[in-house]
Amino acid sequence: MQSNHPTAGSGANPSHGLPLIFGHQAGLFLLFFTEMWERFSYYGMRALLVLFLVSEIAGGGWGWSRDEALWLYGLYTGLVYLTPILGGIVADKLTGHRIAVLFGALLMTCGHASMALETKFAFYSGLALLIVGNGFFKPNISSIVGQLYADHADKKKDAAYTIFYMGVNSGAFLGIMLCGYVGEKVGWSFGFGLAGVFMLLGMVMFYLGQSILGEHGTRAKALSQADEGANEEEKQDPIVVRDRLIVIGVLSFFTIFFWMAFEQAGGSMTIFAKDYTGRTMSGIYASMFFWTNTALTIVPLAVVTYVLAQLVRVSFKSIPISNLVIMTSFVIVWGIALWMLSKEFQMRAIEVSFAGGESGEVMRATLQHDAPLEIGQSLYLIDMERKGGAGKLKIITQEQADEFEGEFAATVEGEKQNETEIPASWFQILNSFFIVSFAPLFSRLWESRVNPSAPIKFGLGLILLGLGFGVLALGSMSIGQGDRTAMVSIWWLVIAYWFHTMGELCVSPVGLSYVSKLAPVKFVGLMFGVWFLATAVANYLAGWTGSYIDLISEKYGLATFFLIYTAIPITAGLVLCGMNGWMKRKMHGIE
Repeated sequence: MQSNHPTAGSGANPSHGLPLIFGHQAGLFLLFFTEMWERFSYYGMRALLVLFLVSEIAGGGWGWSRDEALWLYGLYTGLVYLTPILGGIVADKLTGHRIAVLFGALLMTCGHASMALETKFAFYSGLALLIVGNGFFKPNISSIVGQLYADHADKKKDAAYTIFYMGVNSGAFLGIMLCGYVGEKVGWSFGFGLAGVFMLLGMVMFYLGQSILGEHGTRAKALSQADEGANEEEKQDPIVVRDRLIVIGVLSFFTIFFWMAFEQAGGSMTIFAKDYTGRTMSGIYASMFFWTNTALTIVPLAVVTYVLAQLVRVSFKSIPISNLVIMTSFVIVWGIALWMLSKEFQMRAIEVSFAGGESGEVMRATLQHDAPLEIGQSLYLIDMERKGGAGKLKIITQEQADEFEGEFAATVEGEKQNETEIPASWFQILNSFFIVSFAPLFSRLWESRVNPSAPIKFGLGLILLGLGFGVLALGSMSIGQGDRTAMVSIWWLVIAYWFHTMGELCVSPVGLSYVSKLAPVKFVGLMFGVWFLATAVANYLAGWTGSYIDLISEKYGLATFFLIYTAIPITAGLVLCGMNGWMKRKMHGIE
């Protein structure tokens, strides 16, 4: 942006004459909602991946073991963050960031559609398309945010990335909640397919609304910035450029320790929620959960809808069709959310008896069903966790019972009043809910005088993450060595997710900002790729180390497993804080 344009505080968009939204350009919020729907699709699918793989075949899953599922999870999430290096290079040298974002969105839409078919070939093809598509999408949309604030103060850019990160987690929150619910309660293919629908809507919205970004993200702008960057670097001391690249490398290295632990949310922490947490609520606790879940659904969705209303208010005349697309997507989301809450309100706790276990003894269990059943009615059940009737039970049809082995012939004994079961995937929404709730506070904090340096922010984030795992270790103390199930309080998970989220807000959004500020202009896309490479390594390590949950818990106890993830981030955080002075000198004035 040219210096003769209005400033950020003047009440008008410096580039395009549109009013500011919460003190920021309207283009930021187009990127906000585009990234929101992409993260909706990614986290919605991720919330289902491990659960789908380990579920019994008769329940629609593939019946994999835990370690097999966590290995594939780690491989997928690792490769998802490896391909951004390629996407960053292609955008910097050939296409520009905008075309790369659109191409990546198209590939991911096709990937989700493929996974919804649930055949092995379609499933693996879908994963491959998602991996490549994310490589083009992820680094380049982050680069466009940086371009919007190329001439702004460092604090303004930090705040912009924190707002952008709120969009990331709004999508993650909605995706985990809605895709997770639809996948677990209706069918896996519906959950995978729903993720693809919103990826498609996000792509169309971005394509139709990109005019408000001006030239930011275009190939011409990329080439212009590359030339400007080359001229600037000729004027810059090469030692300064080198030192700043060293800082990016050091921060990227320490993010490996952060994400390796943090990404247990989709792996070992999901296993912990599924097998070791008391998720059945009855009486007043069932009522409290229903209204809490209602509030967790309605309030964040209302907040994001309000942000959308502000974007529509200032940009409808400029990009009317794009606005109509995103408004349609929100109508669909509200419809699904209200349907989910209505279905949960009608959910009944049905008590059944059946011959189960190895000896065929009569067992009694409670399962969730949204339609009334008569006492004495016969039905067929399948144990989706292959625990001889002690796991999660699902009603199946006569045709399914004839097709698969291992079903139980059951009899309805009665209906329990006011009892419900929390889906295992539900706990993952807590991270996104806390981010949506606290991101505005952190955005204000980074714009205030209380704005610590990058190493201190990262170090604090690592320490908070470690404390979260310390909470889980404390909650696991009562679980014996080798125990495959337990019923610990859900509050251990809630508190752990809060600590993890506070740590994430100190690391991830400001990390994107610092890469944008420290990287040479002509290599900013590539540097985002390097940043995501570190995340790729971390995600693979997360899946690989998480697959040892059974081995470690059998030999030493589950608490020891979580204590390992307590020690590693806290140690790394303390080391990074100790490097603060050296790294600040290497940043040469960047704050």
